Amino acid sequence: MMVRFAVLFTLASLLPAAFAKIKPATWHTNGTYINNATTVAADPYVRWDKRSGAYWAYSTEGADEGWYYGIYTSPDLATWTKIPGGAIKNDSTNIWAEDWWWAPEVYYNEKTGWYFLFHAGRFLNATKVAEYFKYPDFEEASKIGVAVSRSPQGPFVEIADRPIDYYPFDPGYDDVNLIMQPPYLVPPSTHEEGKTAPKGTYIPSIDPDVFWDDDGSIWLFFSRNAYRNWVWSDEFGKYIEESNIYAVRLDNAWWNDPHAKTLPSVHSSFKDVHKGEPKDWQTSVNSSFPGPTRKDGWVAVISYALQPQAWENAHVNDHAASGGTLKDRRWSEGSTTIKRYDSSGNPVYYLTYSANNYESPDYGVGYAVADKVSGPYYKSGSNPVLSQDASRSIFSTGHGSVVASSANPGELYYPHHARPSPDDDRYLYTARLFVEPDSLYLGFGPDAGDLRLPSGVAPLSIKTEGGQNGTYELVVRSASGAKFDLSNPINRVRVEVSGGATAQVNGGLVTIDGNATAKSKGSSTVRVVYERARSNETAPWLAVSQARGIDAGDVVDLIIDV
Repeated sequence: MMVRFAVLFTLASLLPAAFAKIKPATWHTNGTYINNATTVAADPYVRWDKRSGAYWAYSTEGADEGWYYGIYTSPDLATWTKIPGGAIKNDSTNIWAEDWWWAPEVYYNEKTGWYFLFHAGRFLNATKVAEYFKYPDFEEASKIGVAVSRSPQGPFVEIADRPIDYYPFDPGYDDVNLIMQPPYLVPPSTHEEGKTAPKGTYIPSIDPDVFWDDDGSIWLFFSRNAYRNWVWSDEFGKYIEESNIYAVRLDNAWWNDPHAKTLPSVHSSFKDVHKGEPKDWQTSVNSSFPGPTRKDGWVAVISYALQPQAWENAHVNDHAASGGTLKDRRWSEGSTTIKRYDSSGNPVYYLTYSANNYESPDYGVGYAVADKVSGPYYKSGSNPVLSQDASRSIFSTGHGSVVASSANPGELYYPHHARPSPDDDRYLYTARLFVEPDSLYLGFGPDAGDLRLPSGVAPLSIKTEGGQNGTYELVVRSASGAKFDLSNPINRVRVEVSGGATAQVNGGLVTIDGNATAKSKGSSTVRVVYERARSNETAPWLAVSQARGIDAGDVVDLIIDV
């Protein structure tokens, strides 16, 4: 048997030598993708990894038993392949978090070759809780930790047996939990009563997002966990427990450490800025539970008080609606910050965030803009800019990240989680993201229907890379060499047979019946065509073609002569 590959003739290859210096036209393909809710993922963070030539996704959910954080890889932001295990083994060195393990994000340092995984986790041990939050019964004691690896697929190992060196503190907060009774569902009924509570509280933190500014400064954006943040609302005449988004500058020592053994610490400009506040503060409740002595600062970025928007109020009456089992709450979480410049060269910082309960169909995405990394940030009047659409069976859209295509830094995507029904698990979806700094605009393309593949995926190739006894292993690769999972339901290869041979396809394997060939007269040809699933029910599959410039394109195929 002889295998022949399809030859892709391009306009550039036929031009005279005089045109050799002309920049080659960009590859394009008619290939599309659909968000088909097959990859279980929550709070997904996606990055392009140049070393492996693939996109990598890190998720709160999706890990195997005994691991934290699911990991997936993809050549096209749509065909995701699960990496066995997960990011962090639950019996590895320096495990400090006892619960939650939320919202992983991974960053790569090209100079040192280290990958850093930031994540949130929760303490349950009373002594540890008191060490970071003063009170041994502090409600939902969450912190941020960092693990490292030499590979994007891990395993990642915690830098230290403790979270990052940061003790965010709010000196002006009326700690109404101290005048409430467990389970802390019902706050004081009046603002006057709430003001009688002792002032000051340490801040529980989740959903880290690290941003590198052009001046070399490193910033951590995070969500102040809603627990222990009861905020009085004149609008509703009651206390509402609220999560907000804050920012703090980090030092650079951890990032520059060639051995990745330095734990991130808050920058000196934010360290212990609340020393002496509030007056007569006691660092511990008693000698059995010594509390923290440092009280670090932060910058408020997103909150209802800074700029109220009605769409964030989906759960402010949950206590009555649930018969007293839930709290009245607001959420601001899952932020991502990017920087762009307008036509005059002025910086524009875009911050996306999610609001409302992640379990609710009302979970959605808003954005805010600023001209400095530390703000102030101003919410868009168009919020939410990504939300549920029952007509397309998309619910609970949110907590995503921003990634550029491998070939074009200006072509942005927003991988996020969503549900195909209000009761389903969360799955990985991807939508185009558009920003226009001159108008401070940010918006999304559709996340349903037939969606265009990112630039840089083409040209694709299809080859046989193994097999025996008439069975061939077919491999489709992207331009960077990343493999497509042909068992994924949005990919397939179709066979066309001429002559007397028969052929069957099972995922990436094609089996040609040699006995049938022997009985035939003359030669036989098996053509294998790469296809993508479509949302169009009348034409559910599309043969993928590709070309440069204005050419119509050649089908991605492989011919096997029998």
